[in-house]
Amino acid sequence: MPSLANLYFRTAILFLIAGISLGIHMSVSGNHAVVGAHAHINLLGWVTSALFGAYLALNPAKATGLLPRLQYGIYVLGVLTMGISLYVMLSGNPGIEPVVAISSLVTFAGVLLFAVIIFMPART
Repeated sequence: MPSLANLYFRTAILFLIAGISLGIHMSVSGNHAVVGAHAHINLLGWVTSALFGAYLALNPAKATGLLPRLQYGIYVLGVLTMGISLYVMLSGNPGIEPVVAISSLVTFAGVLLFAVIIFMPART
């Protein structure tokens, strides 16, 4: 398995641990105000990262070079920043909304770069 695919799987499991921990926190506290952050961490962090890793594991030629590494960094930075800032915003701090917006765009840029990886020809 390419090292980048393995890195995506490791990152995905860390996002899953964070997402489940947040879900447990909401359940114990009875405060579900941050459910949006919980959903984004689980879907964009756990599920999408695992899918990116699976694709790269099945297409190892697409996991080499600068673009896939750059895409990983941009995507993970975006999701991590968005998850944290969304949690802070939904906890009653609306002033951080610009950080949520910018990190959403960074995450989207990571998704668009992954689309480029999917559509570009494999290296031989």
